[in-house]
Amino acid sequence: MSTFTIPVGPLHVALEEPMYFKVEVEGETVVSLDITAGHVHRGMELLAMNRNFYQNITLTERLCSLCSNSHPCTYCMALEKIAGIQVPERGEYLRVIADEIKRMGSNLFNAGILAHIIGFESLFMHAMEIREIVQDIKETIYGNRMNLAANCIGGVRYDLTTEKVKYITKQLECLKKSLDELYDIYTKNKFVRARTEGVGVLPKEAAIHYGVVGPVARGSGIDYDVRKKSPYAAYDRLKFDVPVEEGCDVRARVMVRLREIFEAIKIVEQCLKDLPHGPTCIDYLPEIPAGEAVAKSEAPRGELIYYLRTNGTDTPERLKWRVPTYMNWEALHVMMPGNKVSDIPLIINSIDPCISCTER
Repeated sequence: MSTFTIPVGPLHVALEEPMYFKVEVEGETVVSLDITAGHVHRGMELLAMNRNFYQNITLTERLCSLCSNSHPCTYCMALEKIAGIQVPERGEYLRVIADEIKRMGSNLFNAGILAHIIGFESLFMHAMEIREIVQDIKETIYGNRMNLAANCIGGVRYDLTTEKVKYITKQLECLKKSLDELYDIYTKNKFVRARTEGVGVLPKEAAIHYGVVGPVARGSGIDYDVRKKSPYAAYDRLKFDVPVEEGCDVRARVMVRLREIFEAIKIVEQCLKDLPHGPTCIDYLPEIPAGEAVAKSEAPRGELIYYLRTNGTDTPERLKWRVPTYMNWEALHVMMPGNKVSDIPLIINSIDPCISCTER
């Protein structure tokens, strides 16, 4: 049978960000693909070197809406390493709470989009309805549903009163009940399983070869999570499990994300219970000396790395970051071949790509 090439994208390939694929098919079966990126380059690394350290907190937060806490948090950690700043213990716990609340929202969004792609609209709406609980927490605590503006150099800018602790605890209870039902559907529903099992397979050996990270790696049996391997903030004082699945397919990746939400709830509950007293951040404006540092965190999509070099002025000499999608999208060359054309959006969604983060 002869092959032919079809263009997919650059718009509306499972997400509202531009990504262009030239897919070679034989009948309805994908043979290979060519990925073309670079449609939304914004020059943000250069912008960062023309703004001072404080302005860059706002800039990095706007890299992406779903990872909008991971970027400024990791950037601040790099600055704190260079300046030798010790974040107050309460600030470290509050950073974890902000991180995990964003993780819940991001993972629920991806699971909901999966349901939308396979045409299970009622499940999509159910997932997004549950996500509203998380969005309400964000809006109540931070005053914003996407950009939390939680981080600052040396800690966080927000604090939790007794009333807000009670509010989050109550909302998490609501979330747990709804999440149990959602997880049950994704686990048992025949329609969901038929569309996701054995689709977009990424064997463990290939996952290691491509260096994939986050739920994509953990869905291929790789037990790697920055929060465990290189703990930051208060993660070394918290008990939680790292969900790992062996299926290596679309289903394995979504199950990892759903299980991570349960773990995130456990983490936030521990933080609320053990929240130390004291300041949430340092009480002075630090001077940043010349130096360089690397900081990394576990963003909702996986390992996020920031490299920062300073020269004693109030602007970075070099700021560079590596996002999870950059490591994950090359693995599509393994996931795609052998699958049907109709599975292309499903497989792309399963790596939860963030074009905004990657092309900055």
